Amino acid sequence: MKTLVAIPVYNEQKYVAKVIEKVAKHAQNILAIDDGSTDYTPMLLAMQPVDVIRNRTNRGYGTALRMAFRWAQMYHYDWVITMDCDEQHEPESLPDFFTAIRADDADVINGSRYICPELCGDPPPAERRKINQTITGWANQGLGYNITDAFCGFRAYRVSALDRLDLDEDGYAIPLQQWVQFAANGLRVKEVPIKLIYNDPNRTFGGVLDDAEQRLAHYREVFESELAKHTEFGEAVIDKLLQDSAKSAG
Repeated sequence: MKTLVAIPVYNEQKYVAKVIEKVAKHAQNILAIDDGSTDYTPMLLAMQPVDVIRNRTNRGYGTALRMAFRWAQMYHYDWVITMDCDEQHEPESLPDFFTAIRADDADVINGSRYICPELCGDPPPAERRKINQTITGWANQGLGYNITDAFCGFRAYRVSALDRLDLDEDGYAIPLQQWVQFAANGLRVKEVPIKLIYNDPNRTFGGVLDDAEQRLAHYREVFESELAKHTEFGEAVIDKLLQDSAKSAG
């Protein structure tokens, strides 16, 4: 089973060398997507035993993920695992993903920071937890999933299943597009527990997305737009879902 670990990176000079060193203890195939870093990240990556895609300018988290998916497809990987580079995703959890992959009963393996209470280390910022709960509710109520953490970037994808997706979201809202397309294409999802870590609760999303209300409104816009492309979910279900989400957000 050929598996790639892909790590989107943007201005992570503080963490990148340590994270890759730890990942390399568990994985041989590592790809870093340097999304236009302006600090010493590019120099540090050049000294690491990894493949690197480098964007001249910052093109967004969603773009970095799509680049990772395309790399995995081009080089005929069976699975690609994505994780962050800010030490909020522990490389020590990679063996749990490998075990879940070998079970061969899912197309997407979602890391969950909330499924296992004893692993809930750092309390999440209240606004981020509320937004995650809202989005998780959308995925469960509207799409028929039974997940606990819809917004975790530590995730494994069966590469052959990626061929069924048509993702074009560039920014942090890409999970909203993903969940709808997972459901529309009948992808099987299961979760593995990971530790809840928040090293820097004040990290920025950029621009208007730093405001929690505007961020949730943007996520909802992306979710509605993607739902509108997939009428198989039924307008009545969509209407109820959005009404419920509006109440919970209010």
